[in-house]
Amino acid sequence: MSTPTTDAAKPQAAPARGAKPQPPPAIVPDTTSAQRQALAQKYGLRPLNVRPPLGEYIRELARRRSFIRVMATSTAYARNQRNYLGQLWAILNPVLNATMYVLVFGLLLGINRGLENTIAFIVIGTFMFRFFEASVTGGSKSISGKTSLLRSLHFPRAVLPISSVLSQLATLLPAIVVMCGIALISGFVPDNETIHVTWWWLLIPAALALMWVFNTGVAFIMARLVASTPDLDNIVSFVMRLLMFGSGVIFPVSHYVDNLNFGPVGTEIVGDVLTYQPVAVYLYLMRSVVTNESTMPPDNGLMWAVGGAWAVLFFVVGFIVFWRGEEKYGRD
Repeated sequence: MSTPTTDAAKPQAAPARGAKPQPPPAIVPDTTSAQRQALAQKYGLRPLNVRPPLGEYIRELARRRSFIRVMATSTAYARNQRNYLGQLWAILNPVLNATMYVLVFGLLLGINRGLENTIAFIVIGTFMFRFFEASVTGGSKSISGKTSLLRSLHFPRAVLPISSVLSQLATLLPAIVVMCGIALISGFVPDNETIHVTWWWLLIPAALALMWVFNTGVAFIMARLVASTPDLDNIVSFVMRLLMFGSGVIFPVSHYVDNLNFGPVGTEIVGDVLTYQPVAVYLYLMRSVVTNESTMPPDNGLMWAVGGAWAVLFFVVGFIVFWRGEEKYGRD
């Protein structure tokens, strides 16, 4: 009498030659959506590419301040690492630019526009505008050029524009010493008043800090705009060139105002715009504390107030604009 064969005792059919073995069926835990969400909150897990609340975003960014500092210093060091002169180019670049403008506009053309020290005026303007231009350019590329990093690591994206501007500040600090030295030496050139070290020089860090905060805010805005519309990166250089001539880098802003002809009211409005636009204000502050010219007194409280207002306004607005696009960075 034959014994019936059970399913367990039946021999399994061998897989066809070349066929891939099938994995065992996945075991799905019997949990509800609410239970899974509770587990995620318990262990600090959260979905990727989701914009966190503003307060939480700021706290998370503050916890990564050491990472920001290390990233900024390493970026500043790597910028000229492959050159033969290395980090010396951080000083040579603004010096060469300033020398070119001084030779052309200060010595060959003999343009002083009522300035007591033309060389110091051009040198300070060139050094400080270079800081602004490099911050804007670096900020515009801080997100669009880091796609692989954004897709592989999870961190507040604001780290990138902040560290980009901070790296430019680290590069500028030794150049500021050279800038002040050139300003002092320029007094020995004929037709240039002697510049003395005064107590006003103690405000150099304050003027530099205001411009740094302002540059960071602009970098936030540029990072968001270029990340969403990459074509804008192609016109940044043209905008910087326009700002260079409209901010009094080479000529005093009053030179442009005196040559305007928009009627009494129109000329006054355009003159105020040129005088109190952010870049012109920060150039004024740095020049006033270093040179202490009669046409640019360092105790101009209005200019300091305007400089502080521009810095706070652009930083706050720029940070919020950047934060609102947090979930989109690195997804395209």
